[in-house]
Amino acid sequence: PGRRHHHKTPLPGARGRALVPAARPQLRIHSAPAPARGEGPRNRPGTDQMGGGSGGRGKGMPRAMAPVEEVDVAAVRYKPAELQAPHLTGFPLRAFVWLLESPLLGPLVTSILKKQNNMTQMLQHTVIPERPMFYPEYPPQEPERGVVTLGDDRDPVDRVEEALSCLAPYDPSGRFTSADEKNPFLYWKIRDFAYAYRSGITTPSAVAELVIAGVEEWNNKKPPMPMLIFFKADDLRKQADASTKRFEKGSPISVLDGIFFAVKDDIDCLPYPSKSATTFFDEIRPVEKDAVAVSRLRKCGVIFIGKANMHELGLGVTGNNPNYGTVRNPHSVDRYTGGSSSGPAALVSSGLCSGAIGTDGGGSVRIPSSLCGIVGLKTTFGRTDMTGVVCDAGTVEVASPLTSSVEDSVLLYSALAGSRPMDKLTLRPSLLCVPNLVSSENSKILQSVKVGKYTEWFHDVPDNEVSNTCEDALNLLCSTFGCQIEEIILPELEEMRTAHLVSIGSEAFSDMNAHYQAGRRTEMTLDTRASLALFKSFTSADYVAAQCLRRRIMYYHMEAFKKVDVIATPTTGMTAPKIPPSALKGESDYVVSAKLMQFIFAGNLLGL
Repeated sequence: PGRRHHHKTPLPGARGRALVPAARPQLRIHSAPAPARGEGPRNRPGTDQMGGGSGGRGKGMPRAMAPVEEVDVAAVRYKPAELQAPHLTGFPLRAFVWLLESPLLGPLVTSILKKQNNMTQMLQHTVIPERPMFYPEYPPQEPERGVVTLGDDRDPVDRVEEALSCLAPYDPSGRFTSADEKNPFLYWKIRDFAYAYRSGITTPSAVAELVIAGVEEWNNKKPPMPMLIFFKADDLRKQADASTKRFEKGSPISVLDGIFFAVKDDIDCLPYPSKSATTFFDEIRPVEKDAVAVSRLRKCGVIFIGKANMHELGLGVTGNNPNYGTVRNPHSVDRYTGGSSSGPAALVSSGLCSGAIGTDGGGSVRIPSSLCGIVGLKTTFGRTDMTGVVCDAGTVEVASPLTSSVEDSVLLYSALAGSRPMDKLTLRPSLLCVPNLVSSENSKILQSVKVGKYTEWFHDVPDNEVSNTCEDALNLLCSTFGCQIEEIILPELEEMRTAHLVSIGSEAFSDMNAHYQAGRRTEMTLDTRASLALFKSFTSADYVAAQCLRRRIMYYHMEAFKKVDVIATPTTGMTAPKIPPSALKGESDYVVSAKLMQFIFAGNLLGL
């Protein structure tokens, strides 16, 4: 197709999101800022699958990649992703960690792992002509159609009210059949609670008692479900009582008043510490006030039920945690929830709360949301203020909402969003907006949307049920709303995975280096120690090379977004993996992690 002006689909949450709640595999859609208009790439024949030509190499000469503008994208051939790493639990995992941390043997083991997975060749023996991109850089954006601007600096209460006016009128008949009916609160959405509170059907205090009972019930199950690391029933009752009194006076703060939310354990929320699911992190980083994201929700009247469990330090995507117990999938307790926001996803999926705040640096909101059948919205890099979040020093991490519906994501996003001053200067974010779903002008707007699909990548999954289910969802979207599917090609997917790993790994190790060197590593779980040992092996040259690759990958995506409005993929490359009994004391399985992360890298590396 010819080059077209870019306008994003009026779906909630700006760029990059996981859509539709479902217990089965989910479809994921990226959208991006409009690229600047200009010349297309000059085709350069003879390039290989990863966009680099042989360049007349002789013996000992490094591989030289063609300048990205000269790569003939149409000639790129898809190469299935392959990753080689052992699956370890128990004593073999402990021995492997000992080898990795050994001053003599560790460098040899990490070198073998990196060579087996083409990382050494890619980062150290390849000439990459592009200059590095140390954080996501976007060209100027065209205004979106069919949206309402919320205002980045407005009070979150006002933004939520504005977003509420963009939703279709609430119809209680689907939930409530009579004014005095006492329906169970399980799986109520935000507006269900708001209606019930205002109609006298129930109160926040009554719901709080059900939440307390539900948490105790899940904790006492066999096997147990440790969804919360920190939980204080008295604090929950205190918050609920204050909200109940506001309703009794007829002065609720917002539609979010009295709504129950959880907070991932790497986001500050008084009166709790932030341990990032370690056993020690609160000793080196005390919590003095709420994170900005938490304070915005608290200002809207939200009730926080506690700090949710997670994969230790966010360095894993299964949710495995021997420190506090591994959170199990509420739909199938013999399977993982996904991570690292395992507790938030399980709490929302089990119906104990309407939403949660998680963090996403490598799919950590989208992966567990997909595996647990809820909605995970990965916000654009810099769109949410990360002040008060443990993982605040990187270039891939964001704080994002997990909810039980897309509508609830609109409301929660409108309260959470708002860039901090330094991000406004460096990232120049687009205007904060939400889709206007009640405008008559938007009734057929999706007919103009072009959905990009890289078919070979889309179907490169070990279980056809994943790709077929997502294909059915995509076809339904198009047949119902008139969207058009356009075939695209995204080169250098292996490079994208490597660039993301080096970026998030180097940044994570930099955050922990002082404590790691001081001996705190022995207090961490075995899989965390294995990951940090690998991250420690990355050099400054590796990191800069990864940022050069980031610029190339950004170029390919911006070129794709000249042809399409969104890019659709499955959210994960596999369904929820089973929990091996031997894994409860620790597990390292990079092959499974790679399949879970297969489609998420662009959202973090490029900040979409």
